[in-house]
Amino acid sequence: MDLMALMAKLKLEHLPGSLDALCEQAAKRDLDYRRFLAEALATEWAGRHQKGLESRLKQARLPWIKTLEQFDFSFQPAIDRKVIRELAGLAFVERAENLILLGPPGVGKTHLAIALGVKAAEAGHRVLFLTLEELMTRLKRAQQENRLERQLQQLVYPKVLIIDEIGYLPLNRQEASLFFRLVARRYERASMILTSNKGFADWGEVFSDQVIATAILDRLLHHATTLNIKGESFRLKEKRKAGLVTEPLNPPEPKGGK
Repeated sequence: MDLMALMAKLKLEHLPGSLDALCEQAAKRDLDYRRFLAEALATEWAGRHQKGLESRLKQARLPWIKTLEQFDFSFQPAIDRKVIRELAGLAFVERAENLILLGPPGVGKTHLAIALGVKAAEAGHRVLFLTLEELMTRLKRAQQENRLERQLQQLVYPKVLIIDEIGYLPLNRQEASLFFRLVARRYERASMILTSNKGFADWGEVFSDQVIATAILDRLLHHATTLNIKGESFRLKEKRKAGLVTEPLNPPEPKGGK
């Protein structure tokens, strides 16, 4: 059987285009058959992995791609790099634990959330990013169309669900109840990464109901890491460099984070 036809039958999509170059390099390096086969299969696997990663990142709906290597830890010394390294190992994802990032606007909460989402996608996990407003729009529309259970199930499926911007807009009791149902569904089943500009003491106000807020926090914090990021906004830093801001503008720190 012809080699190209055989690779087609085996559904090797990435090896054929690299085969000539691999053979040439193998001859120059005098590789034995076993090593050549290993490199050929590694080429196919790398192509499949990259294709899968691109698909997972597209499905994740990340607003942009940010990595941990791009994060300026020197500007936010309050962040423990050791904790971030441990989180990057994704053990919290394997254990279906949560991560909650608290802090004023612009300190890097969303960057860290996205970067960990990228790490999870690279590890083969399904990831989904939504702002709280986008999440509420999905859930309310599903409820109106009598398909809430199906929507909740779909939102349980991602191994990592990132919910950004909790606290910028208050929720009414119906929205708070919907959010609680999602948290309860994912509890001890899959991880959530949440960002908020409000400390836990203010979540009763955010969710317009102290009882619901307590129930939400009870489940979120049972298995969770909380990072309270203190410091100035990265955006203000850039404006300061440009001479547009001369005095530090530090918003009040969120209350209730540890």
